[in-house]
Amino acid sequence: MGNVSKPGRYTGGEYNIQTKDWDQADIRVALAFPDIYEIGLSHMGLRILYELINDHPKMLAERVYAPWPDFQALLRSKNALLMSLENKRDLNEFDVVGFSLQYELSYTNVLTMLKLGGIPIYTSERAEHDPLVIGGGPCVFNPEPLADFFDFFLIGEAEEILPEILEQIRKWKLTGQTKAELLRQLEKNSGVYVPAHFQVSYEPDGRIQRIAPLTGAQPERAVVRDYSGAFFPKRWLVPYLDIVHDRVAYEIQRGCTKGCRFCQAGMIYRPVRERPAAAILESLKGLLSTTGYEELSLTSLSSADYSRIEELLTEACGCFTPQGINVSLPSLRIDSFSIDLAKRFQSNRKGSLTFAPEAGTERLRRVINKGVTRENLVTASHAAFKAGWQKLKLYFMIGLPTETQEDLEGIADLAFEVLKIGRQYHPKGNALRITVSVSTFVPKANTPFQWREQISIAETIRKQQFLQERIRGRQLELNWHDPLMSHLEGILTRGDRRLAKVIETAWLKGAQFDGWSDQFQFELWMDAFRQEGIDPSFYIRGRNYDEVLPWSHLNTGLSKDFLRLENERANQEVLTSDCRTDSCTSCGVCSTLHVSKKIEGN
Repeated sequence: MGNVSKPGRYTGGEYNIQTKDWDQADIRVALAFPDIYEIGLSHMGLRILYELINDHPKMLAERVYAPWPDFQALLRSKNALLMSLENKRDLNEFDVVGFSLQYELSYTNVLTMLKLGGIPIYTSERAEHDPLVIGGGPCVFNPEPLADFFDFFLIGEAEEILPEILEQIRKWKLTGQTKAELLRQLEKNSGVYVPAHFQVSYEPDGRIQRIAPLTGAQPERAVVRDYSGAFFPKRWLVPYLDIVHDRVAYEIQRGCTKGCRFCQAGMIYRPVRERPAAAILESLKGLLSTTGYEELSLTSLSSADYSRIEELLTEACGCFTPQGINVSLPSLRIDSFSIDLAKRFQSNRKGSLTFAPEAGTERLRRVINKGVTRENLVTASHAAFKAGWQKLKLYFMIGLPTETQEDLEGIADLAFEVLKIGRQYHPKGNALRITVSVSTFVPKANTPFQWREQISIAETIRKQQFLQERIRGRQLELNWHDPLMSHLEGILTRGDRRLAKVIETAWLKGAQFDGWSDQFQFELWMDAFRQEGIDPSFYIRGRNYDEVLPWSHLNTGLSKDFLRLENERANQEVLTSDCRTDSCTSCGVCSTLHVSKKIEGN
């Protein structure tokens, strides 16, 4: 592999790898991540499933990541197939190939991996001996653009239901029944969605007329009800090359009920469920003793909201800091409490702190239900600079519903205000740096803004150019997301089954690694839309409440009335409280999915 960049991506052999006897396993699962090794190995979900499956004596899980174009060329030149890292088995030898679908711009990589693995890309073209191709992750909350490529999707949290599904597949292998018979059995499980068991019809104007079930089963999101005892790995894979998140990461809680109206993760992972602090510490001791890592991260959607965060950090630092291990939180609230936490528990002030005001004015923050004031940001900035930090990152979005020019100007004003505060504490300013990162708002399924219009490419560029002109200075840096990428993401994230042909056509033209700026070729996608006779702007338009959405037949637990009410409250600029600390907001999740929030000590 002398001409292949980073050959360590394809060799395996990491510390704590689990290579089981292929012939002794009744069920063999390939865990596939449609991006490069450095990103895929950083993903916690695949680490959980890897050990969970391998802990079963009759099951085996191996990993495969999307190969970079140079390694793809090598495989083709050798007439070889894409193989797993553990036993070096071709992808088409597995019983199940499970894709983790985290980002819409990785969809073409799914097709690349199937093709390189010797598996037909369309479900309808696969034989009985071909692997079952399944998908999970946040993208499956609207999986319709990929429906023709997957046998079934697992919607929701897989830790509890996946072992049972694999056991059913193991028993099915002994019966000689067809795949069709197996899928009819599997769809009885919570979380299992078989696209072929639903028929979609369309209106003349292109909108969906009806999504008709052919078997009578409505897919319902799988959820871990008792998160206190939920599975977590004991053996952390340690790579031989640098990866994106090269540390031990531990999920201290799941779910967030802050209720930001743009945030899909905050809606689809409800309710909040915390792990006991004592159990977290015991797990961390074991993980760190078997890895040699010198950094651990206490992760979640909002770690500072963990009810016993001070106690947990105090005990963690007391235990691990003397060993030279740094304890960190991945995200902070914009308040002095969070800064105090960071000051007390993060010894390294050379890095940066990140705040996410999201919008430039309090009015627009009320629209998106982000209850952060200018005073909050000012106070937090004072606290951060006073504590010794010199680098702050500010995250904003453009194109949010009801956004005006004043809101854009507010982004620049806040950036300069934070810079002014920083100069008070660091007048020489040699290392002082304020980084403003601006992304384009993309409406997502199962959020209050799922009916909203996404701004056009031209409007995105106009707003970005305004900010480029306003946010200038020696100690200021402005980053923005590629408007063409955001446009394509918006098309795919609210797309329907007709986009499968567009995805295939773009892929055949050479589209892959579309989330990488040096690989992304927007013109290939536009050619594919023209070739398939589909108008891409159809998918970024606003929707009416009575329109059948591509994901309307999937039961995520969220009430449509709740999402609609939150969308209306956005128009009224009214905040909705957090049910973690306030009364129930009637989102529907707890009553529909028979789950409840779990707060430590409550």
